[in-house]
Amino acid sequence: MADERHYPLSRVRNIGIIAHIDAGKTTTTERILFYTGISHKIGEVHEGQAIMDWMEQEKERGITITAAATTCFWTPTYEEKSDKEKEVRINIIDTPGHVDFTAEVERSLRVLDGGVVLFDGVAGVEPQSETVWRQADKYRVPRVCFVNKLDRTGASFEKSFASIRERLNKNAVRMHIPIGEEDAHEGVIDLLRMKAYYFEGNMGNTVREDEVPAALAASAGKYRNELVEKIVEHDEALMSDYLEGKNIPFSQLKSALRKAVVSNELYPVFAGSALKNKGVQLVLDGVIDYLPSPLDVPPVEGVNPTTGAMEIRRASDDEPFAALVFKLQTDPYVGQLAFFRAYSGKLPAGSYVYNSTTGEKERIGRIVRLHANSREEVSNVFAGEIAAAVGLKGTKTSHTLCDENKPIVLEQIQFAEPVVSMRIEPKTKADQEKMGLALSRLSDEDPTFKVTTDSETMETIIWGMGELHLDIIVDRMKREFKVEANVGAPQVAYRETITAPAEAESKYIRQTGGRGQYGHVKIRIKPLEPVVEGAKKPKNTKREDGFEFVNSIKGGVIPQEYIPAAEKGIREAMERGIVAGYPVVDVSVDLFDGTYHEVDSSEIAFKIAGSMAFQDAARRAKPILLEPIMDVEVVVPEHFMGDVTGHLNSKRGQVERMDERGNLRAIRAKVPLAEMFGYITTLRSMTEGRGTYTMEFSKYAPVPTHVAEGIVASRQ
Repeated sequence: MADERHYPLSRVRNIGIIAHIDAGKTTTTERILFYTGISHKIGEVHEGQAIMDWMEQEKERGITITAAATTCFWTPTYEEKSDKEKEVRINIIDTPGHVDFTAEVERSLRVLDGGVVLFDGVAGVEPQSETVWRQADKYRVPRVCFVNKLDRTGASFEKSFASIRERLNKNAVRMHIPIGEEDAHEGVIDLLRMKAYYFEGNMGNTVREDEVPAALAASAGKYRNELVEKIVEHDEALMSDYLEGKNIPFSQLKSALRKAVVSNELYPVFAGSALKNKGVQLVLDGVIDYLPSPLDVPPVEGVNPTTGAMEIRRASDDEPFAALVFKLQTDPYVGQLAFFRAYSGKLPAGSYVYNSTTGEKERIGRIVRLHANSREEVSNVFAGEIAAAVGLKGTKTSHTLCDENKPIVLEQIQFAEPVVSMRIEPKTKADQEKMGLALSRLSDEDPTFKVTTDSETMETIIWGMGELHLDIIVDRMKREFKVEANVGAPQVAYRETITAPAEAESKYIRQTGGRGQYGHVKIRIKPLEPVVEGAKKPKNTKREDGFEFVNSIKGGVIPQEYIPAAEKGIREAMERGIVAGYPVVDVSVDLFDGTYHEVDSSEIAFKIAGSMAFQDAARRAKPILLEPIMDVEVVVPEHFMGDVTGHLNSKRGQVERMDERGNLRAIRAKVPLAEMFGYITTLRSMTEGRGTYTMEFSKYAPVPTHVAEGIVASRQ
């Protein structure tokens, strides 16, 4: 990149490829790179050659683990390829589909303007499809859909399309219908243009436009009418013309559809097969035609850290610089890379930038544009672009980088709490020091990976989103950081809560000759009620996830400077637990009375008094254990269905529904995580190796009494 912008913002797209595992995200991205000229050979996932799956663990397992960023350039198929004025710059993030790495999708969607959601043409909407769709809804990311793998046995575009409308959004609209399916899949019909497209040549790189085949003309006409009706519903002038029977020009329909997609009112659905090189170029056209540029999305909002006022930053090079760091990655050659999305202004390499989250200045040593794991050094980053900075010391994921004279703090990315833990210890003394550094680096990179120390045994405990997540972490420690470690069996992240209100009073008094210690508090605790939307927060109430602290002290019976100490003591007691030593959640604590001593009272005394009072109250508030419940989907041939459902019931599972998937059956159930360790081995032996399953966290629920007794006994 030179010192000036090469592509105006209207010709920039920031998109993510998102989907359930095995829907073909990386295969599609590889075709995009080939057709846009970034790569000259298509890398196949099943051969371990995919450019975007660059980690050794990704190549071995054939799955995406980390979100990979790349940049490519595309002139729409219907434009003259030599016309550089029509070329669009597309920044792409290829995200993982496995639920253990859902944080990669979360942080990518936070900084992207649009998404391409892929669906398997046989399976249609799958569990992780629903998860990523909800994540995209949360960040209001406009989407286009691509029903992939229509060459597979059992593929059905209509069934997949119906599942999108039924389970995700009824405003999905057909842009294509396939010309043939399974072995007979030849190409697609574009319903808006009413043209047939075939993909010829060795790699499908020649797109041939033709008339709609006579056999499909009637159904194409019917579906085009449906599409036009859906589009004109979102434009009053076009609706009036349509009702009057006027012929609406293609350009007006396309423009109205774009507006509806950008405002999340319609979701175009394309068809094809990435593996067989059919339809990918038309999806790229759809990205350019319908997904927003940085100019089309609302300006980013943030808080001025000095005044506390809300401010906005528009997508313009002339605005003050503002960027959000959404990912850290350790590079063996250049050190730590901080991926960021520039929302406004421009940033030259070698300049200083203000981290408004920490309040510190940092020097940007170098700026690189990434293509998977290769780098291209650039001298400037402009508004609307995605790049990575080298040399940032104190910057972490979710931090805001901005102009020091115009500070702003952008909204942070929220990540799920880890649900599985594992004990880990270095094999040798030499590994001990290296292990600390490796775990620190890996937890900086991945906000859903946490490291704690057991206060009683002083053992190191690592926390993640699942068995595969922790397995990958340990493997990366060995390969990237050369650390050999022993690990224990995965453990469930249980929680505790209370089911009844209770009161407690605690006095902490110590007299040791000189100045003593005196702290006296009275508290009420009760189960935390859900937040009612629009309800006012009571005065002097501080609420976070799983904890509410109410300060009802009147008349100065406890000086204000001791209140935070009492709260800190309560929090520490919650971390230690009551029933079996697990953290306590979903509790409201009201500090309503107490006394103090003018000489002997101190922060430490009130902290201890608060801790003792909480433990006393919680023991009388009918505490219970909570366990993580997982949404599980098991896909098996029909004749194994009875065995599998029976086995799930034996694991305390609740089967919710069964769906058809071609000649397979999909069983949806809620099952405690504690029962799911090692399930894949059992499932394979029950189904002759033909069963697969996916699971994701659903909620915490009470542990049955007989199970809880065993858990408590094992902790004593």
